[in-house]
Amino acid sequence: MSNYFSYLLVILLFIACAPDQKETTTSKSTENQSATALTDAEGFQWQTEQVADLGILRYKIHGFDKLSMEQKLLVYCLTESGLAGRDIMYDQNYRHNLAIRDALEKVMRDFKGNRKSDDWSAFEDYLKRIWFSNGIHHHYSNDKFIPGFSKKFLENALADVDASLSNEIMEVIFDPEIDNKKVSQDPNKDLVKYSAVNFYGPKVTQSDVEKYYEKIIDKNAKNPISYGLNSRLIKNDKGQIEEEVYSSKGKYGAAILPIAMWLDLAERFSENEAQGKAIVQLVDYYMTGDLSKWDDYNIAWTKATEGDIDYISGFVEVYNDPMGYRGSYESIVQIKDFDASARMKKVAKQAQWFENNSPIMDAHKKKNVKGISYNVVTVAGESGDASPSTPIGVNLPNANWIRKEHGSKSVSLGNIIEAYNEASGPGLLTEFSHDQQEIDRAQEFGKLAGKIHTALHEVIGHASGQLEDGVATPKETLKNYASPLEEARADLVSLYFIVDKKLKNMGLMPSIEVGKAAYDQYLKNGYMLQLRRIEPGNNIEQAHMRNRHAVASWAIEKGQTDGSVEIVKRDGKTYIDIKDYMKLREHFGTLLREVQRIQSQGDYEAAEKLFESYGVQVNKEIHDEVLARSERLNIPPYYGFINPELELVV
Repeated sequence: MSNYFSYLLVILLFIACAPDQKETTTSKSTENQSATALTDAEGFQWQTEQVADLGILRYKIHGFDKLSMEQKLLVYCLTESGLAGRDIMYDQNYRHNLAIRDALEKVMRDFKGNRKSDDWSAFEDYLKRIWFSNGIHHHYSNDKFIPGFSKKFLENALADVDASLSNEIMEVIFDPEIDNKKVSQDPNKDLVKYSAVNFYGPKVTQSDVEKYYEKIIDKNAKNPISYGLNSRLIKNDKGQIEEEVYSSKGKYGAAILPIAMWLDLAERFSENEAQGKAIVQLVDYYMTGDLSKWDDYNIAWTKATEGDIDYISGFVEVYNDPMGYRGSYESIVQIKDFDASARMKKVAKQAQWFENNSPIMDAHKKKNVKGISYNVVTVAGESGDASPSTPIGVNLPNANWIRKEHGSKSVSLGNIIEAYNEASGPGLLTEFSHDQQEIDRAQEFGKLAGKIHTALHEVIGHASGQLEDGVATPKETLKNYASPLEEARADLVSLYFIVDKKLKNMGLMPSIEVGKAAYDQYLKNGYMLQLRRIEPGNNIEQAHMRNRHAVASWAIEKGQTDGSVEIVKRDGKTYIDIKDYMKLREHFGTLLREVQRIQSQGDYEAAEKLFESYGVQVNKEIHDEVLARSERLNIPPYYGFINPELELVV
């Protein structure tokens, strides 16, 4: 295989050294240009179209042309590595996704029938939603998509292009009751049995998973591996539990080999020794599937802080696993934004101050917060779980012991945030703000408030706090509440400090009006605006949404008791009026202390009570109102991105 890698490297180097070339690698977009677009003064098209509740956006790759030839080739190889694994995400999301997508794409390409019918229009929307969500379940609500076209239409369309789907798959597509929830979070049901996500075999139950890990996890290990992160759990013919490990010779080997190949090529263009060492260790992990090598890689990657290019690659976040063990495949390739990063490094340098001054219990504070690197970056390419719907900030690695002993890396995806801001417009702000003062504050300070909130969430929030001695990892103790609790903890750290004069003294914001703008937006979003993403009659399922709703609802309830927050009814509309921002801060601090205690002590009952009381249930009256008010604005509740396509040009 190494000879094959070297052969491809020779080709790349030949192209890179070709004479009379102005640029070897260029950035090209591949979106549908026919849609109604949001275009800036320079003619850049931010939004290309809207499909159902999805807005389709583009982003700019700032600084790409300033990279050296070797750096461009590094970005190219890392991006190609990420793309090589994108079908893994489809299969992880649901066992039939790839068969459905491939058959429908053949219809999209080759169908010779009537492309102006209502069925065809519904078919296009259905396939685009599959592309957006990497499968047939909504990327956020986890509900299965219901086709707007008939079964007869699909049967005829498949026959027209000489394609087919099994009877089982056709039943899955058209029966709304079969595998209707990708990830179930209902504590009263078997979380594994009622989740369609493809992390477990069809006969595996929640009890099987709990017993399996109870048996194999070493609870005395100081540095435990991330059990189950890169495997699928099945029952063999004898009814025994087995792990199908993701590796070059195991499950997903056909995709992992090219992932590793492109990473091997990327290492040849690495900017420094530390970066190159980390890439070599990542290749070793992909090839073997050995989770101890994953830890070795994460330590090396955390320490590789020099250079202009960085990346995220692997089976990383566990939000799609109802049991919180298995990681979804993702890749993000990043170019450092030096000016913005320099400003925000001030936050990382003060990490110990934030920890020392946190309202959490002293026993839960880290005595020595290890190196946190923070950068604002420009995304050059994404794949898997990070695309098309992408985060705006990332903090890794996730292993608590690596964070504690070696530190972590945090990034804010600057050009993604830029695109979101360009696309959203002022409509929701005007409609849901209590008064003109709130609107004016948001227009002046809102963007900065969002950036600082993200920085504090990622850099300080996720890196703060520690478990008590002898307490198992949150995925073991808190189970389905581990992910929303971790996000609540990070949000609350940010909310507590964002109105602190410390930030003004650090030169990060001109006044605490920035923090007030963050409070206005957070309560509006957590209590009301995010409900645009929920179908009438449904509860909140997604971890981040549960977090925001729990924090906002809890704070509003406490604020109404002491008068620091008021729910105002005016002209049949609901508004949130914060009367005392500093008192509200105290409430955030109180909740932060409790959330950290729950995590540090592994208190499942308290986590269940918090989220089932404040984070899961939807107020029907408020929900109906939010849907009615926002529908008139025609602003999609979700956005995702078309990724640029990098090409080698001769």
